[in-house]
Amino acid sequence: MKYFRKFSASQTSCFTVLSLILAFSYPVDGDGTFQSYNSKERKRFEASSISNIRHLNEIEDDTEEVKVSTARNNFHTTKSGPYFPNWPSLDSRLLPKWYDESKIGIFIHWGVFSALGFNGAWFWECWREGHKDCVDFAKKNFKPNFTYQEIAPEFTAEFFNSSDWADLFRRSGARYVVLTTKHHEGFTLWPSKTAFGWNANDVGPHRDLVGELSRAIRNHSSLRFGVYHSLYEWYNPLYLDDKQNNFKTNQFVRFKTMPELYELVETYQPDVVWSDGDWEAPDTYWNSTEFLAWLYNDSPVKETVVTNDRWGLGTMCKHGGFNTCADRYNPGVLQPKKWENCMTLDKYAWSFRKNTNFEDYLTPEELITTIVETVSCGGNILVNVGPTKEGMIAPIQQERLLQMGEWLGLHGEAIYSTVPWTFQNDTATANVWYTANPHMSRVYAIMTKWPENCERTIILGAVDGKRVSVVTMLGGYKDHLKFEDLGDKSGVRVELPAPDEIKSKWAWVIVLQMV
Repeated sequence: MKYFRKFSASQTSCFTVLSLILAFSYPVDGDGTFQSYNSKERKRFEASSISNIRHLNEIEDDTEEVKVSTARNNFHTTKSGPYFPNWPSLDSRLLPKWYDESKIGIFIHWGVFSALGFNGAWFWECWREGHKDCVDFAKKNFKPNFTYQEIAPEFTAEFFNSSDWADLFRRSGARYVVLTTKHHEGFTLWPSKTAFGWNANDVGPHRDLVGELSRAIRNHSSLRFGVYHSLYEWYNPLYLDDKQNNFKTNQFVRFKTMPELYELVETYQPDVVWSDGDWEAPDTYWNSTEFLAWLYNDSPVKETVVTNDRWGLGTMCKHGGFNTCADRYNPGVLQPKKWENCMTLDKYAWSFRKNTNFEDYLTPEELITTIVETVSCGGNILVNVGPTKEGMIAPIQQERLLQMGEWLGLHGEAIYSTVPWTFQNDTATANVWYTANPHMSRVYAIMTKWPENCERTIILGAVDGKRVSVVTMLGGYKDHLKFEDLGDKSGVRVELPAPDEIKSKWAWVIVLQMV
């Protein structure tokens, strides 16, 4: 069944005419911060009750078991369709198993904004809205009457090698990739029928970048391919008209956004549809539920696709396949629904910056700690990189991804396909986080810091020593570890090997075989 009307040939030709108008009638130059996808929604979220969830460690043991079990079950609902264009029906859809098992993804922010390397992906809005740093940058670097569209030819992708990217992402240990096929500037990285003259095939690279990367990911790795797509475009005339009409008209949705989404899905068959740019209008304006009903029922990826929660004002952290809630969302406690932490290696920007310093990037310890915290609390993590206009990923970003892959190569058993344990972090020792295998027969205590003063023992206060049969470590150490049940719910004391006897760096994993 189809819940969104497909378009006739005459309407498709209308799109082309409209696209010509749009491509050459954008205003010249916009408020936003590259540090946040959506500051308005962040404030709304922080004021909501979900930010006040109590830490599970403060709850009685029996209640904890129920809470954790309920949260795990909520990661996979049971209804298999058909799905109807309303949130209760759509939210009942089964989350494909591959997504929860994957844990690690790569986010790629790439577009015309990459040609500037200043103020991230939000430069156009920053400039148009008169923010001093962007205005000063434009005065210094642009000729009089310069338009944002004139930047596009500088976005060349001349050194972009999709196979090299696929190999890097495979070696990073990631299991899926999400590419910004269109950010808020409206420039598409594929030859979109609704973006004539404002896409990577017509200007700049003169290539179908989405097609190249999707094929390389599938042909040279086992990773899943996904697409990021911004619902809105800052200065598209059709969108501005709808906005002026308080979103009581939806010409932009009918002739631009929805045709694009159908085209993306049918052409590239992504396993992730990562929506954004939704927050100025309700989901009824975007026709989000109708699109999702088609996606889940009739699309070529209906069995495998996952979606996020950014489908209209008020949907974030509430509706959709998994929650993102905010950029760099890392609550530190188990959530009632599957969630994702989309975060950046560059602490201050989502896209390429020319003025980065070494200190601006996460250290390996910070990156691995964020992964451990996220997965322990039931989340996936989407690690963002920002390539240059030529299609190069900065050496320090490559290094971080390879370090991530090195750690996951030794400790992936404690990350991939795991589930949250009864406790997310330890009750007696700081910087210890837990995961477990699905049968709860193996519990992983992950130390993000080695015990102080190079101590060779550690107390795991959350562990019932009477249930532990064998203790080992990942990271190449093959001997069993000695342990002692401290009794009276005081936990277990484990004797550790010397740090130089383990191949591990940045975080260490104790494996507790449970009975």
